[in-house]
Amino acid sequence: MKKELIFLGPPACGKGTQTSMLAKHLGFPHVDTGSLLRAEISAQTENGKIAKSFIDKGHLVPVELVGAIIKNRLSQQDCKNGYILDGYPRSVEQADLLTKINDEIDQNNPSDFRAIYFDTDTDILISRIVNRRSCPKCGEIYNLKFKPPINENKCDHCGCELTQRKDDNEETAKARFETYFNETSPLIEYYKNKGLLKTINAQGTIDEVWERLLSVIED
Repeated sequence: MKKELIFLGPPACGKGTQTSMLAKHLGFPHVDTGSLLRAEISAQTENGKIAKSFIDKGHLVPVELVGAIIKNRLSQQDCKNGYILDGYPRSVEQADLLTKINDEIDQNNPSDFRAIYFDTDTDILISRIVNRRSCPKCGEIYNLKFKPPINENKCDHCGCELTQRKDDNEETAKARFETYFNETSPLIEYYKNKGLLKTINAQGTIDEVWERLLSVIED
């Protein structure tokens, strides 16, 4: 049966790490909507050109246009047995559209849709963000508190000096969480009411969260 998986959770909850691991484990494409949109713009597709015209003006890309780009991607052959959709939907309106997209693509073929919510404490998430560091060369992500490098502020792989994003500070982090809970958290109730929500405790080590994730994917 085709598996259709989306992930919900606030910034720094670990979705990115776990979705990348799960995509490799299941052999499904990891569809990152942000990267997908940038690729459309870079390739100068018709949808990409339209999307760029909105972005250049500082406007949000219309829901229908984002939906069309996602539908085109999920219709491709490598998504036939399943997909992991990252960064979408971000609103109840987009969730309704995704349901229509799946119905049109699947055309009554059996499928298993699950929305997986990464539940964790906000204070822990803020600590993850303010202590996050990355290697400017290889992109490896570290956390000074939860996953420190072997040598202080040096990448274990490249030896490069680690850097911190300008927006990885407590004030910005709190603002991002407020935006998330105002705009995106209603999706938790949306999918819960439809009986499609699976919740996992996202606190703990990467391996601990991974085992919890597999338990709700494979049941």
